[in-house]
Amino acid sequence: MPKSYFVVRATIHDPSKREAFDSWYKNVHLPDALRLFGVKRAWRCWSLADSIVHEATYEFADQESLAHAIDGGALKQLIDDFNRDWPEVTRTREAFTLAEEVGA
Repeated sequence: MPKSYFVVRATIHDPSKREAFDSWYKNVHLPDALRLFGVKRAWRCWSLADSIVHEATYEFADQESLAHAIDGGALKQLIDDFNRDWPEVTRTREAFTLAEEVGA
């Protein structure tokens, strides 16, 4: 089965909070997500086109692993924690399955 990805896009409407959000995501949220989702690989990015947009991607071994993570308690706990610490930050979530991979 192909790898699957869970992508969370967050908009930090107040640019003065970017540094605090970045630190929190790096030191608290990302480690929690790795542990709760059971993934070995994740990455996050800041948009070059819009500096208030942050995106985190979590790589799962397959679609079944992704479904287990987002349909179980792991996602709910992460959402609750995020909402507690960053209630003003809006987010979208989307799941993908790898269609093709080329290169190294």
